[in-house]
Amino acid sequence: MQRRFLDYLIISLKGVAMGAADAVPGVSGGTIAFISGIYEELIATISNVNLSLLKTLKKKGFKAFWSQLNGNFIVTLLTGIIISFVSFMRLAKFLIEQHPVLIWSFFFGLITVSIYFVGKQITKWNLATIIALTFGAFAAYYITSLPSLASNSNPLFLFFAGAIAICAMILPGISGSFILVILGAYKTLSDAFHDFDLKKIALFVFGAIVGLLSFSRILKWLFKNYHNTTLAILTGFIFGSLNKIWPWKETVSVLNEKTGAVIPFSDISNLGTLSIYQQQTNDFETYKTVVENSISAFQYITLIIVLIRNYF
Repeated sequence: MQRRFLDYLIISLKGVAMGAADAVPGVSGGTIAFISGIYEELIATISNVNLSLLKTLKKKGFKAFWSQLNGNFIVTLLTGIIISFVSFMRLAKFLIEQHPVLIWSFFFGLITVSIYFVGKQITKWNLATIIALTFGAFAAYYITSLPSLASNSNPLFLFFAGAIAICAMILPGISGSFILVILGAYKTLSDAFHDFDLKKIALFVFGAIVGLLSFSRILKWLFKNYHNTTLAILTGFIFGSLNKIWPWKETVSVLNEKTGAVIPFSDISNLGTLSIYQQQTNDFETYKTVVENSISAFQYITLIIVLIRNYF
């Protein structure tokens, strides 16, 4: 595929948007890839990574290998993702801690408007696409409402967690880090990185590679044979995932980062929302949200009013 410099610049900017989304826990970079129109090419490129690339490199040289790999696309996209992720992560952390409603409102509005433009890519609406859209929406909504499993410290479990989480990462609307929390692998993996446990990290990375290469082939086949139905399911995923990024939340249970225990938030505070508690205590590391319910803006404002009254 022949591309101009401007084309690659646009791809890198899309990578920047993906990196910014990935820096926000709960928002999927796959969603940005989907709504920006590069999702199918990304999936096809990943699925083409196989042993035949090495044969091409050996027999036809680097130029043919690079072309078959779609290397220019991958490097350009990854450059944008990495630069954005590294530079935006600190800003995203600050916004989530100090202005959570604002950043979640931004992404909620962005993705809501994008659903219309994504849906326009479905060229033929029929009963199958409507069912697929509905199924995708309910599936994503159900996943975003799942409670966390107990923490699992088995190193081999990280292999399967990596494979499942990476599948979520390339699906629009579903956050891979959120899946790790649901599986009970988040604490184990974070401890592994903290302690530089190379065995556990390697098992997770290997599982992620296996999951990525396998699932991308499934998605490529689905796009080739059931294009409209696949688009409808993925659009449904985005729609259903809006529950996760709804700006106003009531915290039900949290994960204690130190112990790995999941406990009711009411045992810690009566403020109703973890973000308010964290701003009050200036402690943003000890607890992470596991289960939360979407509430109306009026209910959230009521929580703020109660907090102000208690403070004064």
